[in-house]
Amino acid sequence: MSALNPNQVPPERPPWWRALGPALITACVVFGPGSLLISSNVGANHGYELLWMLVLTALLMGTYMTMSARVGVVGGATPCTLLADRVGRWFAALIGINLCLVCGAFQFSNNVALATALGAFVPEGWALAGLVAVNASIILFLFFAAHIYKILERVMKVMVGVILVSFAFNLFAARPDPVGVIEGLLPGLPEGVTIGVPRLVGGAVEDPMILVASLLGTTFSVAGAFFQGNLVREKGWDIRDYRRGIGDSIAGVIVLTGVSAIIMITAATVIRGLPADNIGTLARSLEPLLGPLSYTLFCVGLVAVSLNPFLINAMIGGTMLADGIGKPAKLSDRWPRIFTVGVLLVGLMVALLALGGGRNPIQLIIFGQALTVIGNPLMAGTLLWLANRRDIMGERRNSRIVNVLGGLGLLVIVLMAVRVLWRIVLQLG
Repeated sequence: MSALNPNQVPPERPPWWRALGPALITACVVFGPGSLLISSNVGANHGYELLWMLVLTALLMGTYMTMSARVGVVGGATPCTLLADRVGRWFAALIGINLCLVCGAFQFSNNVALATALGAFVPEGWALAGLVAVNASIILFLFFAAHIYKILERVMKVMVGVILVSFAFNLFAARPDPVGVIEGLLPGLPEGVTIGVPRLVGGAVEDPMILVASLLGTTFSVAGAFFQGNLVREKGWDIRDYRRGIGDSIAGVIVLTGVSAIIMITAATVIRGLPADNIGTLARSLEPLLGPLSYTLFCVGLVAVSLNPFLINAMIGGTMLADGIGKPAKLSDRWPRIFTVGVLLVGLMVALLALGGGRNPIQLIIFGQALTVIGNPLMAGTLLWLANRRDIMGERRNSRIVNVLGGLGLLVIVLMAVRVLWRIVLQLG
């Protein structure tokens, strides 16, 4: 082995904007069909009045994404590996299983949304067959692709650009009310939304905050933030990339929140007050730009958005499960691929059972997204603990302001989890 030349100039690192990648993957998996439909529903039902919540969730999501990225680059290992070393493998396994279940809930809603979009073009039976075919194709990709992370990063950069340009043009054509948008940034609850707990009314569960809970579940995803620590390790970043990790996370949050805000504002401008309970109504949000073709093109876009997080979400669940139980946890390793297939199959089977029961797909998507809030408190508390340990972070432990924001985020997550659990108890009763 040749001796290291002390005068050798280290290789030049690429500019920050070319190094972006991990957080864009996270943004793409968090912004799936549930985000699109829920943001549209919120805009149609409440106008611009909940834009302030997007700003709040962006702040909280950014706090946890940067926290996880910092743990990954400073700690020199994935969060689950750090947990196994300091707490025990049992706790790392608990985190991995928990995150895998959360991804399973997301995967269910991804399948439902894709089947709904396909149903706009073909009969229901063919749509379900198409859903099976998509899952089978992705499973084949998993076992034949050599460098999964590189492929995902390149594809997601293109997808982010397409999504941003498409929805930005649509927003421009819709011509929203600037004053209304500004007023929507001021905190307040719209008419019909209360802080009361869900209750049984006439044998049915009434929860005026279900859209709010779903909005939180899609834009403030601790599961996505937690996996940021794995993605920066997959990228090969270390302590030298500390600032890159933070900048990458901030860029991802801006993309995620920006797209959600654009969709909400467009829906609030075009279909305000209309019952946004079916794809046809939501498709009208594209009429300012696309005219009579809005319905078809909206469904094509929904198919694309459904496919966007389809594989990534399942791979997060599979990879975190492998990482938690101590198996090699690179995206291209054997065990993450095997567990990813498991997440894909479970999400598909649950979706087929739900769709076969004749339930409203839009409501299934909303409920599936709200369900993901349940697994977040454990992951949020774990990230806060890791980011404050001196033996991991050294002088780069959380600052006081980061801990305040992290504590606020944890409080919000716990309250929403309790609310969702209470709703489920009522439904089961």
